[in-house]
Amino acid sequence: MNVGLLVNPIAGMGGRVGLKGTDGVVREAIKRGAKPVAPRRAREFLDALKSLRVPDISLTACPGPMGAGVCRQADVKHDVVDVAIGIETASEDTVRCVKALYNSGVRLLVFVGGDGTARDILDAVTQGDLADLMVLGVPSGVKMYSGIFVVNPRDAAEVIRVMREGNTGTTEFEVMDADEEAIRQDKFVVRLYGYLRGPSVPARFQGSKQISAETTDEHEAQEAIARYVLETLPKGATLILGPGTTVKTLAGLLGVKKTTLGVDLYQNGTVQNDVNESRILDSVEEFSNVWIIVSPIGHQGVLFGRGNQQISPRVIERAGRDHIRVLCTVSKLRGIEGESLKVDTGDPSVDQMLRGYMRVISDYGEIRLVKVE
Repeated sequence: MNVGLLVNPIAGMGGRVGLKGTDGVVREAIKRGAKPVAPRRAREFLDALKSLRVPDISLTACPGPMGAGVCRQADVKHDVVDVAIGIETASEDTVRCVKALYNSGVRLLVFVGGDGTARDILDAVTQGDLADLMVLGVPSGVKMYSGIFVVNPRDAAEVIRVMREGNTGTTEFEVMDADEEAIRQDKFVVRLYGYLRGPSVPARFQGSKQISAETTDEHEAQEAIARYVLETLPKGATLILGPGTTVKTLAGLLGVKKTTLGVDLYQNGTVQNDVNESRILDSVEEFSNVWIIVSPIGHQGVLFGRGNQQISPRVIERAGRDHIRVLCTVSKLRGIEGESLKVDTGDPSVDQMLRGYMRVISDYGEIRLVKVE
């Protein structure tokens, strides 16, 4: 079983620094103090694959920072495909690498990146007529609305184990195209770009994002949730407000403007819009009365790690699990696969801390215990 590895080395760098993506803003992300995310996520995948000891697996990686570098760091035996890449990697490098991996015999491509990387891979598959190539996405972007991604890097290793045992079929996964520039302007512009073929192991994949229904009943439920949260929070609470329309409804009751697709900080009656991780940590000296208010992504059910990386593991640890308020209407909760929530903060110890059952406010005075996986 010849597995290909492709790493987009800049994927996800715009997350914690509040840029809502990395396309076209790499230098700005670095200027804001962004650190590489993808190599660490790739290493987590490789370490998990090593620990599973899946037999008869050969690995072929893209050169340098696009795969071979992290293979060497992980001390994983691998071949390197012969293809030229730029000093600053771009989408054209991804397309060339996919074609070269396929020509070397790879039929399962594991890529580490985000929606933009998935889109580039789909371009390569379409242009090269690589219809029998299966693709498996390790999440390392900012939003990741596409269904091709597993929940976290360790799940990718589990999918390969199941494939090697012959216990999986194939399916078509949606690839979504998000307009990052529009999202930075707080406009949600996402369209279906196409489909990639991949292994069918539903429990390990996140699914595609679905937009919440814009109905009167849904808005009334959001407002009821928001009123209940505000009535039950301690006086003088500082609020870290995650993305989404439900949290935006709560901000409206507070009388402040909410960045729909960003993270805001409400403190002492005023709001700082579109904050990043460092702004949160610099603005809050003491976390005893700090509360994180979040709503899961529709259908995916991801609570942390998709589009809200500004609420980083450090922020979550300082606030504490008991100071997280999850807001989710009944209809949205029913639309989530398995009605369970998922976390992928990038820190396995924080993910473990968040697992178990969490209280979800689904209406006024209505609290459900929902499993976090």
